[in-house]
Formats: sequence, C-alpha cells, structure tokens
Amino acid sequence: MFRPNFSGGPLKILTRWLIFLTIFKVTCAMKDPDVEGEALLDFLNVLNDSNHQIRDWDIYLVSPCFSWSHVTCRNGHVISLALASVGFSGTLAPSITKLKYLVSLELQNNNLSGSLPDYISNLTYLQYLNLADNNFNGSIPAKWGQLSSLKHLDLSSNGLTGSIPMQLFSVPMFNFSHTHLHCGSGFDQPCVSKSENPASTQKSKLAKFVRFASCGAFALLCLGAIFMYRYHQMDRRKNEVFVDVSGEDESKISFGQLRRFSWRELQLATKNFSESNVIGQGGFGKVYKGVLSDNTKVAVKRLSDYNNPGGEAAFEREVQLISVAVHRNLLRLIGFCATSTERILVYPFMENLSVAYRLRDLKPGEKGLDWPTRKRVAFGTAHGLEYLHEQCNPKIIHRDLKAANILLDEEFEAVLGDFGLAKLVDTRMTHFTTQVRGTMGHIAPEYLSTGKSSEKTDVFGYGITLLELVTGQRAIDLSRIEEDEDVLLIDHVKKLLRENRLEDIVDRNLESYDPKEVETILQVALLCTQGFPEDRPTMSEVVKMLQGVGLANRWADWKQLEETRNQEFSLMTHQFVWGEESTLDQEAIQLSRAR
Repeated sequence: MFRPNFSGGPLKILTRWLIFLTIFKVTCAMKDPDVEGEALLDFLNVLNDSNHQIRDWDIYLVSPCFSWSHVTCRNGHVISLALASVGFSGTLAPSITKLKYLVSLELQNNNLSGSLPDYISNLTYLQYLNLADNNFNGSIPAKWGQLSSLKHLDLSSNGLTGSIPMQLFSVPMFNFSHTHLHCGSGFDQPCVSKSENPASTQKSKLAKFVRFASCGAFALLCLGAIFMYRYHQMDRRKNEVFVDVSGEDESKISFGQLRRFSWRELQLATKNFSESNVIGQGGFGKVYKGVLSDNTKVAVKRLSDYNNPGGEAAFEREVQLISVAVHRNLLRLIGFCATSTERILVYPFMENLSVAYRLRDLKPGEKGLDWPTRKRVAFGTAHGLEYLHEQCNPKIIHRDLKAANILLDEEFEAVLGDFGLAKLVDTRMTHFTTQVRGTMGHIAPEYLSTGKSSEKTDVFGYGITLLELVTGQRAIDLSRIEEDEDVLLIDHVKKLLRENRLEDIVDRNLESYDPKEVETILQVALLCTQGFPEDRPTMSEVVKMLQGVGLANRWADWKQLEETRNQEFSLMTHQFVWGEESTLDQEAIQLSRAR
C-alpha cells in the first residue's frame, strides 16, 4: 500500500500531499481499480513486447491512470491506448474487452499478426481504431459492424481478405487500401472514404497523436494553487499562485496527464530561450522550439506579460481548455511551468509548422501543400471545430481561427492550436462573450461591431480559412489595391466567381487540383461567411456539406439571396445618384428664375 512520506520542509510536504491526493482521487474514481491494470498487462504480454519498450506498466503502481505511459484515462477509466510503432510482434488478446470505456486504440506500424478477433465488437465506446501497417490476415469479422460509435477505422496495409461488412462503409473515415479485401469492382464504395484524401492512403510512418487529458487535472491544479497561496501568504510573499519546484525529482511530478516542468529544464531545452529558436509569436508571447533531456522535441510557449490580466487569463484558460478538450485534431498540452515571474506552456513540436507557413512562408527547397493535403486540412479542422462546438460540455469557442493557428504534424494532419483566445461557453447561459479579440480579416462582422461572439463566429473564421487554403492568399492584402482588386479576400473571390474565373482563384503554386472539389470548398466557404450569423451553417452541417450532403440546395438558396441583395444594392445606388441629381436640377432652375 502507498504511504506518503511527510518528512521535509513545508513545500515538500505540500507537494507530497498533492501526489497522495492525486493517487487517492484516481483510485477512488475507479469502480474496479485492479481490473483494467490486469487487463493491460495481459494485453501487453500477448502483444509480445520483445524489445521491452513498455517498462513502466506495473500492477504495483496503484493504477494505470496514474503513471503508465501510452495510457490516457478519464474519470479513472482507460479511454485511450497509443501504441503505434513500438515493435510488437504478437496479436490481440481477449483481455482488451475489459477496457469497457476504451475510445481510441492505436496499434499501427507494428508487426502484429493473426486474425482480427470478433470480440473487438464488445468495445461499444470505441471511436478510433488504427491497425494499419501490420500483418493481420483473414477477413474482417461480421460483428465489427456492431461498432456503432466508430468514427475512424484504418486497416490499410494488412494481408486481409474477403468482403467488408457493409455497416463499416458508414464509418465517416475508413481506409482498407493495400489489402486483398473486396472493395473495388462489384462495390459502389471505394477502399478509402470520400472524406479522406489520397494522401491518407499512404503507409503511416509514425504514430498519430491522440489528444486526451484528464478532466481532474485542472481541479488538482486549483487545489495546489490554494494550498501554496496560503503557505506563501503566511510567509509574506504575495502574487504567487503557482510555485516552481527547482529540484529535479519534483519538477517531473505529473498532475493527471499534465507534466510540471522546472524553469531550468525549459531554459536548457530552448538554449536559454534563444531568439534563433523562435518559431512563432502572438499576442501573448513567443513560441520556441525546444529539445528535452530525453530528446523529445517540444514547442515552448512563453507568456510575455503574465501580470497582465489578459496574459494570466490566457495561461489559466489554455491549461483548463486543453485538459478537457480531447480530439485528434486538437493540440494536446504536455505540461506547464509556473514561477513567480514566468508562465510557460509546453506542447508537442509540430514538424511541419503551420498551414500559413506552408502556404506563404516556405524557404527554398521546402515542401508546400498539394491539393489532397489542403482538402484533408479542411476536413480535419472542421472535425476539430465540430467537437469544440457540439461535443464539449460546456462548448468551446476558439475566436481566432486562421491558417496560422492550424498546425501540421509529421503526417500533415491538421491540428487546431492556440486556445489562448478561446472561451468556454456554458450551455445554460448566453452564447455571447464581450471582448473582441482575433485577427482582422477573420473576425465575423457581428463580433467586430457588437463585441458578441458565438459558435457562428468560428464558422465565419473557418470559411475565411477555406479561402486561404484554396487561394494561398491572406485574408487582407493591401497589395491588391495596385491591381484594382478588392482588399478583402472574400470580396475578391466573390468577384472572380461572378466572372467564372476559377483558375484565377486557385493558388498558382498548385500544380494540379480537382475543379469540382475546389468549387465545393469555395461554396462551403461562402456559406460559412454570410453576413448574418443565423444564415451560416453549424460545423456538423459543414462536415456534411464538405462530403456533398445538402450542399446543392443551400448553395442554390445562397445564390438566389446574393442575387436579390445585389439587385437591391444596385437599386439603392441608382435612386441615390438620380435622386441627388434631380435635386440639383431643381435648385438650378430656381436660381435661374431668380436671376
């Protein structure tokens, strides 16, 4: 049994108390604290970890939710296993079914073999299943059609044969390519879902990140803040809510899924926050590329002025939001550092930087974004926003959606980042917030004029981002004045569409593209950027329209409405001009009579 050691100074005693409380919370939250741990050990044994890559799975370490690597938990239950590219050579054990709350299982790029077991169908909460790049053989069990929650299924690059259960073709994103499965001739459905682009059929080189974090982490941070604040208040030290621990052992304490870094650790990782390591800069500070002592690459966001209410609010908000927002298209937070003078957030380093960088800031010899990748970015961003708006409780508004805030991992998967301007929205209260923040050209008109934002504010920003993806241009470009073109990208695109100049809209750096797919993206973009928020679609509707569902009717209505508004505007202009001239004529006549 774990017994806390309460020897040492007040700060160490407090730290150990927090560790004890974390263990106690996790242990108490689990209905059967040993069942899932035992299931994982049995599962690992059958996977055959001959290279001993997983060394910290130990039944004596209280719970897999406390310290086991590659495991993510929520409410004391295992919900995610990220075991890609580990070198397993076994197969799947029945003990996996004891993880009743499993949402994500990633085992791609291993050497697993054998047949696909039908008992996977018992994982009723499973949403993401990736077994690509293994040596599985045989057919897909018919029972897998019972996986009603499944949203992403990748079985590509395996020796599978036979037919595919028809129910699996209804999964939003699936990939059966590079197998011997019958999904070509004789079937209406392709081997790859229409919502994916061809680039996604390539073999996975590295594991994709699953972005989950413990909801209880933030509560524990608050508890720690209260204890520490009281202690330092007695010590007559003010303005220090979080205290950095300088000792090497204490700096690696994890609260839930978040790691606490020491200042010295991040100072070494970024070469003393060298300007040569700066990879981005925003309203709340700079982002540095860093390398931890274990050679892990990270992005270190250092807030420039934490004493500023906005700056500290951004810190607390990002820690809170990313601890509760869990989605593969959202950036996960690794950890943080907090001292009396610093507030720092640590994220995974995105090898391919941002969409904005790949569109406009490439260095010679660097790879740009081809059309399939741009389309995948559009889908990934839409899925991330759909999750924030419609699956989080409370829902989350990002409020600064743009190409610069969409990051790209090693496989060019879109990852929505920078929640510094996001806002939690309680569904029991109004949707509106009252502080205008964001980037000009991406801000919805109602937000700019009234200071009130909603989910539809993000939908507008998403529409502008789609235009950036298609054109490669900025939302506002003053250089277009010299060409007698509209400064706003949205007006510029509308004009070219009216003139049927699609080829002039598309980014000149694109060597090839599908005109019909470009038209679909443009139509969705313009539906998202309508002037009145109530006219804009929800993000779930956007996801469907990107797949072609319901787009034709909404586009026809938009064109009719746009034509009516243009006619009304022309009539108003005509009346204004001619009415003004008529008044001048009457004044001239009166003057001539007076003479």
